[in-house]
Amino acid sequence: MHDVVIIGGGPAGLTAGVYAARGGLKTLICEEKIIGGQIVLSYEVENYPGFPQGISGMELIENFTKQAEKFGVETSYEGVKSIEEDRECKSVYLTNGSCIKTKTVIIAAGASANKLGCPGEKKFTGKGVSYCATCDGAFFRNKTVAVIGGGDSAIEEALYLTNLAKKVYIIHRRDRLRAIKILQDRAMENKKIEFIFNSVVKEIQGDKLVNGLLLENRKTKELNRLDIDGVFIYVGVTPNTAFVADMIKLDENGYIITDDKMETNIEGIYAAGDIRVTPLRQVITAAADGAIAASSAQKYIESKF
Repeated sequence: MHDVVIIGGGPAGLTAGVYAARGGLKTLICEEKIIGGQIVLSYEVENYPGFPQGISGMELIENFTKQAEKFGVETSYEGVKSIEEDRECKSVYLTNGSCIKTKTVIIAAGASANKLGCPGEKKFTGKGVSYCATCDGAFFRNKTVAVIGGGDSAIEEALYLTNLAKKVYIIHRRDRLRAIKILQDRAMENKKIEFIFNSVVKEIQGDKLVNGLLLENRKTKELNRLDIDGVFIYVGVTPNTAFVADMIKLDENGYIITDDKMETNIEGIYAAGDIRVTPLRQVITAAADGAIAASSAQKYIESKF
């Protein structure tokens, strides 16, 4: 019997693990992909307090992980299929068929990158289509690439790509960016970046590798081909809540609804980080959520067991 099973090993899950294990709880993190979540793909994190010179997402998560290990957090690299509520505990069913009994659960499974859904996207994934500039940017050194999107992630990654590529197009479906002003200013001032507004990708084209995009102007409906060597897609995320959709109360966008203690509609089950309804999805808010969720779980255990 575990005291806490944490689903997801990103900033929220790792922080929850630190707080829970440090509080003396037998703690397990289940992470089916890689420890760290989406932030490990970030080239530089500038807004996490305590690192005035910035820090890479990978290095930041390495610090989180070492701290969790220091306090005895266990890790399982199996995915979670479902959760069932028993009278005295919760049953967490893993993708390998095993079942873990636990007093509480913290859901911190994060969110996954959205796809464009256009012809050629699936065909050329890994052959010029990427969702991670930090992972794949080096393959496009001195080449021409496009970034799809207008939010913080799109602009951050476009700026990173200017260190490698000779030309970076930013393609956005609206007439203005959604990114914070400091990122917009940097992008506007960068001579390697060119903006294509009011446009959507109708098709990703290529032979063995990507060699172009078919773009449609949303106002004129005119179609134009853009010659590129690679495309990086940043068009939002979808919360990873499918495995609890029949159990946990979600909002209309699929995010978990919690109170200020990170409690869900099920007693003893909490949610933290990007997976829940929140006005801001950043490493610092995910970490704060994880700390609150672990504290709430500990108080619940003390009152029930």
